[in-house]
Amino acid sequence: MDMESLMAQAGELQAKVAAAQEKLGGMHVKGLAAGGACIVDMSGKYDINSVTINPALLAQGAPAVENAVLSAMRDAKAKADTLIDDVMSDATAGMPIPQ
Repeated sequence: MDMESLMAQAGELQAKVAAAQEKLGGMHVKGLAAGGACIVDMSGKYDINSVTINPALLAQGAPAVENAVLSAMRDAKAKADTLIDDVMSDATAGMPIPQ
């Protein structure tokens, strides 16, 4: 493979990855905890957009709220990880990676 072809492929890959990252910024996942009493909305770039807590959960005290928020954030991150893997896999599909 010649250097010019390699550079063209690298440029194409870079453009696809940049487009995928932009797409991820506009995508959202929702992490749930405490039976849906705590919801964390996260972008595909791990930005937290909102946290919703049911008043009934608040009545259970700070430790319950803290645990629910932590669990919901972990759930959202796991979902975002899967989303990122899918989007990036699509962006790089078919691109030969030199070894």
